[in-house]
Amino acid sequence: MRHTTTDTDIDRGDWPDAVTPWGDAAWRTAAEAFTAEGLAAHGLRPAGKRTARLRPWSVLVRIPTDDGSRVWFKANPPASRFEAGLALVLDRRVPGRVLRPLAVDAGRGWSLLPDGGPVLADVLAGADAGEATRVWEEILPLYAQVQQTLTGHTAELTAAGLPEARTAALPALFERLLAENAVHLDTAERARLEAARPLIEGASAELAALGIADTLDHSDLQDAQILRPEPGRYTFFDWGDSSVTHPFCSLLVTSRIFRRRHGDATLPRLRDAYLEPWTGPGRTPAELRRGLDLALRLAALTRAVAWGRLFPGNAEAGAAPGERPAAARWLLRVLDATRR
Repeated sequence: MRHTTTDTDIDRGDWPDAVTPWGDAAWRTAAEAFTAEGLAAHGLRPAGKRTARLRPWSVLVRIPTDDGSRVWFKANPPASRFEAGLALVLDRRVPGRVLRPLAVDAGRGWSLLPDGGPVLADVLAGADAGEATRVWEEILPLYAQVQQTLTGHTAELTAAGLPEARTAALPALFERLLAENAVHLDTAERARLEAARPLIEGASAELAALGIADTLDHSDLQDAQILRPEPGRYTFFDWGDSSVTHPFCSLLVTSRIFRRRHGDATLPRLRDAYLEPWTGPGRTPAELRRGLDLALRLAALTRAVAWGRLFPGNAEAGAAPGERPAAARWLLRVLDATRR
């Protein structure tokens, strides 16, 4: 759904009634001042009509500039406000793998970002399984290297506000999610989840024993969250769902989406490409694959908590009318035995 004002084209997508700060004229004035000041610091000025993409989880404004390029203003809601400050840490620690912000207001959760080129989803539109597999085999080792670099800097990540879902704390997180989502579960589902407690505890303990430290997990790693400005070069962005947890949790969304589009046949190649940088003394490929299987189950918990914090107590939490909230649906996926 779109409508146009004199200087901004409004895109509300499937959320025509979503309440966002955009409706507050004072907020828009402040955001425009932040944008103008951020651009001026780089010798730029806004030029031309903007497009505001309004969603329950963010306000994103595309702004043409007087040099013929474009920049992006992003405002996060309170639950993912950390993304603005996190951008500064990521640019400092893994430069070149993330967007370098032009300006940041961490307190308000505002970022002004450069255009990073085409989204990978557009680049791969129409690609067959072979081509998609080849590209992801390039991407996943690079992403693993980002995670490894950040392993020693988790204190900086959490100081920026990044939530924690530490591997050792996942059983406690499971209990919290079970309590928070009880109203959305029927009797049989609650019983199955309660019976899964030993499974969750055992999986968390075994995964921790693998000896790979917690680090940054994007939590929504897919081709819509990666930019590909040129062949072989990839930029990771959109960190609003992320947390500090076991790194292997990152492949849950990647695997699910790849399977849906291209089937299972080449998924082992993707997973081996991701795991290869984690090999080392005392870790066999079989142990790493076993760890990944455990993480893919437990990652449903981190996905559930991401949805829950973005939509606390909100029936619209990623659900169609009459459908249970996404947090409850993700919680139930810890029971899924399919882990290839």
